[in-house]
Amino acid sequence: MSGPEDEALARAAVDALTGQLALLPKPGLPDPRDLSARTTRVDHCSLRWSARALAPGLVAMAAAARRTGEPTPRLRAELGAIGRCTEHSVALAGGGHRGALWALGLLVAAAALDPGAAAPDVAAAAKRIAAHPDKRAPRRPSRGSSVSAKYGAAGARGEARAGFPHVRRALDALAAARSAGATEPQARLDALLTVMSTLQDTELLHAAGPLGLRHVQAGARGVLEAGGTATEAGRQALAALDTDLHARVWSPRGSAGLLAGALFLDSLPVPVSSRARARAA
Repeated sequence: MSGPEDEALARAAVDALTGQLALLPKPGLPDPRDLSARTTRVDHCSLRWSARALAPGLVAMAAAARRTGEPTPRLRAELGAIGRCTEHSVALAGGGHRGALWALGLLVAAAALDPGAAAPDVAAAAKRIAAHPDKRAPRRPSRGSSVSAKYGAAGARGEARAGFPHVRRALDALAAARSAGATEPQARLDALLTVMSTLQDTELLHAAGPLGLRHVQAGARGVLEAGGTATEAGRQALAALDTDLHARVWSPRGSAGLLAGALFLDSLPVPVSSRARARAA
């Protein structure tokens, strides 16, 4: 049985996902300009609607983790089963968000295991959950796992088993941009570009191959090296990258899901011990 704490975690995760969707301009990714799917071929309104279909599954994942109390193989199997049911519900609501569901599901479960934990500790707990194989998972390889095997990319599973390093990098980028005076949308876009600049995105590898992936990574680095989206030079570089990726129909979807994971962790209350350390520093 779920409780208000589980519902609060699920609500925070869905808010993080819809917050990611609301950002613009996101190079190669659906944003509010895509109200009729003319730019990315994905209807933005449909994505916002289907994002809310994740909520019941995320509540169930949080409740399962709270009930189990430890990152056990049993919990991993239960999360996998809930995730597959949730994928079906999301597909009925319009589809999308598979990568975000994987990241958010693990992070929500990890947060439920240790309420009040700091973001790095939540990521570490998610790593311990992901370390267990899901023995009930379909034997048929997914497109992402096939691309990972072909190119040696970490993929979504590797990212989780490493403790979500790109989620943690996005959190650092958020903090740095805010400290430098960026607006919240600018800080979030800089965090997205930070992920894009190094992530071995299997969606991009599938669509564009290694050369295309490096092209996107270089473009993201170019925006950051120009000063980020808070500067005029950075905004011009972002606009050029946005135009380029939309023209090529290349979509860094993996980066979007990991940004949602970072926004979820960023929304969690800061533990009292962490606030005390920050004041002392």
